[in-house]
Amino acid sequence: MIWDASPMPSFPPTFADEVVAQPAKAQFEAFLDEHRGALDGCLDGLTEEQARRSLVASRTTLLGLVKHATFVEKVWFDEAVTGRSRAEIGIPANSEESFVLDDDDTIATVRHAHREACEASRRATSSLGLDDILHGHRRGPLPLRWVYLHVLRELAQHCGHADILREQLVNGRPSSAA
Repeated sequence: MIWDASPMPSFPPTFADEVVAQPAKAQFEAFLDEHRGALDGCLDGLTEEQARRSLVASRTTLLGLVKHATFVEKVWFDEAVTGRSRAEIGIPANSEESFVLDDDDTIATVRHAHREACEASRRATSSLGLDDILHGHRRGPLPLRWVYLHVLRELAQHCGHADILREQLVNGRPSSAA
């Protein structure tokens, strides 16, 4: 058996004592930002072709995942907070369409849109409390706490997808030959 001699990765920032001691809202926001950054980071060092490469049967690509995360931010922190329609916000009517890449989508443009959406999300929720009710989503009224948990779950899932896709791109697809 070959052992990897590299050091264990450091704990993520959300393990830091400063975060543990913070109020719950600050903890949620730290976890959200950690996952937002991880998803954004999945594009580091990739070519445009690699970022767009389809490795699975679905529309999921690394660039598409970050584009979809922008959609998620706008649904949960614009639509749900402000009550504006998806058409007014300028996003697709359904989540499946948010993975579709346009010809003018590049790593730079998708990252820029994602970072702007994350910043807008932070501003939209800055004055809200965890128990404040958001009335704008089509599911009906939801507390900010539930929205934070839902978005965190979705981002964590997509970070996992991104890890697997990136591993295939960077390390090459494993051979199916035994």
